[in-house]
Amino acid sequence: MPVIATKTIPPTRQTSLEEAPTPPGDLIFDDGEPLESNRHRIGMNVLIRSLNQTLAPRNDFFAGGNMFVYYSSHQIKNQDFRGPDFFVVLNIDGSHPRQAWVVWEERGRYPDVIVELMSSSTATVDITTKKDIYEQIFRTKNYFVYDPFDSSSLRGWSLDHNQRYQELKKSDRGWLWCSVLGFWLGTWSGTIDRETAPWLRFYDSNFNLLLLPEEVEQQRAYIEKQRAEAERERAERLAARLRELGEDPME
Repeated sequence: MPVIATKTIPPTRQTSLEEAPTPPGDLIFDDGEPLESNRHRIGMNVLIRSLNQTLAPRNDFFAGGNMFVYYSSHQIKNQDFRGPDFFVVLNIDGSHPRQAWVVWEERGRYPDVIVELMSSSTATVDITTKKDIYEQIFRTKNYFVYDPFDSSSLRGWSLDHNQRYQELKKSDRGWLWCSVLGFWLGTWSGTIDRETAPWLRFYDSNFNLLLLPEEVEQQRAYIEKQRAEAERERAERLAARLRELGEDPME
């Protein structure tokens, strides 16, 4: 799982915009470190793909995962930063692909929502060093952590009016409200990509699951099948009624 090395945190959010950035050609887009497990990889993609599916009509957001977020030239020179497992930036041009999120090329915009998929080896860093960076430098409004192997591990924080993180309280369902997106984050047990697990998923304000593209297709196929079955039953009832009246439905 990507890890941020423990370094002194720059004092303000403006550092990256005031320093002369390293040319884009010098940026590194892959740290060569695989995600912690196949379940972590699937979990990251589930969040990205379901959000992209739900917000498909819009083009004013970017959802990424396991990508570098570059915010200072000092960070680039030392190569001491690894990207969030999942993040969303709103109110930007989402029409072009990005290999990394380079803050000074994005008009100073940082992620609005971040999710880290924890493991036993990253949990401490996720709720200390990374949390401090996301609070004090990124000013990320909503931050969540979840271990895909522990259904009770979900935690989240939201910036208060003093720009400090306050931990969110879980609902009766054990979910957390993501105010930036207007969605719940909660667990869903099922099989995705041949792996059964308690996946972290988005739900809308009415507690409906945000579907993956393949789930949308399955739902459409089911509705079409139900419609066809209803049409067949209606035709059979009509034919039966005509026979009762002494008429041949085939004529």
